[in-house]
Amino acid sequence: MESDFTKELAQRLRESNEIDPALYGKWDVKRGLRNANGSGVVVGLTRVGDVQGYTVNARGEKIPIGGKLFYRGVDVEDIVNNCTAEDRFGYEETSYLLLFGELPDRERLRAYERLLGKKRILPKGFIRDMILTAPSGNIMNKLARSVLALYSYDRNPDDTSIDNVLRQSIDLIAYFPTLIAAAYQAKQMLMNSRNSIYLHSPDPTRGAAENILLLTRPDGAFTDFEAKLLDLCLVLHAEHGGGNNSSFTTHVVTSTGTDTYSAVAAAVGSLKGPRHGGANIEVIEMIEDIKKQTPDITDERKLREYLIKLLKGEAGDGSGLIYGLGHAVYTVSDPRAVLLKGMARRLAEERGLLDDFALCEYIERQGPLLFREVKGTEKAMPANVDLYSGFVYKALGIPNELATPIFATARIAGWCAHRLEELTEGARIVRPAYKCVQPPVRYIPLAERPQQ
Repeated sequence: MESDFTKELAQRLRESNEIDPALYGKWDVKRGLRNANGSGVVVGLTRVGDVQGYTVNARGEKIPIGGKLFYRGVDVEDIVNNCTAEDRFGYEETSYLLLFGELPDRERLRAYERLLGKKRILPKGFIRDMILTAPSGNIMNKLARSVLALYSYDRNPDDTSIDNVLRQSIDLIAYFPTLIAAAYQAKQMLMNSRNSIYLHSPDPTRGAAENILLLTRPDGAFTDFEAKLLDLCLVLHAEHGGGNNSSFTTHVVTSTGTDTYSAVAAAVGSLKGPRHGGANIEVIEMIEDIKKQTPDITDERKLREYLIKLLKGEAGDGSGLIYGLGHAVYTVSDPRAVLLKGMARRLAEERGLLDDFALCEYIERQGPLLFREVKGTEKAMPANVDLYSGFVYKALGIPNELATPIFATARIAGWCAHRLEELTEGARIVRPAYKCVQPPVRYIPLAERPQQ
């Protein structure tokens, strides 16, 4: 039977790709581009962003410190606190900072916001021809395809001069809220017949956060607090250093000399993965599962029992993970989670969701202890940004499937900044080495091969 044959082929494929784990040590292979102590292998220099979660002493040991995140040398905490104190939006200012390396004055910021506003509307016929006619069950997939399709609407798509790529970058930063909203509406109408489609026009006088809410909600209505909380999420997700997978992907693909749309689509594909940006959806689904299996979420004994089941792979998706905990760099705290938590608490009070917020706090507080108890490891497991961004998106009524696309809408600014940096300073194509451990095999003529 064909199914038996394909199963046999799949097994042979697995066997042909098996590599003795000892060989990684023999050849000093940095698996995942990680050093033995878990720190990242340094593969480049950047001025765009910096992530600090530990220091390394003279013996190469990691020393935990409170997490810090910098955009062009500016502490993201200062950006958030200033915007909050002045009760204003911050994402557009943040994207300007990432692209141009400086904080804009009031006049330049307004001019930049007007420029973005003029570009909110997608090319004529794009939504009809490129989104509505071929909806996808996954909005990140549709987003990647839409980015690639924009190549066909660009009169000068392959020009990699800084002036042209900057134009393309500003276009994409402005387009992304409209792209994800249209992809969501198409999915609702064409893949779920119970829903109608609501295609609002983007408002050129409003920023990314306001337009996301305007374009995704049936009535287009939202409060100022809702928009500013979502704006905070965008600010915190806009950049995370050159070493995160999607930004590194941007550098790698850009180094080939390819066009902007190919590079950004590759970054979208990277972010889609559950080990990267897709983790925020995993958190939302985990919380929903906890609430379903433990109806009284104030019963800490029951919560503890269920979290242990999660860690043992006996509940949830069977991964053995508590999503929303742990990070590749942060060891003591994720500054994004710390900042978002304060706003999330206010949202919980406003929406009567204090028990749900307390559940997130319980996971943050007890999760690391249970992880050590069950897994027997001392690995640092602080709450990461996904734990509280998941809560915020749910409390704002944002559909689960929009969580990662919103992440992409924020991160497009960082990706474009890294692409421009690579085009400015990158001198060589990124081409790491792989050691081949397959011994030579003699070619056997077809007539001489044994029948199996």
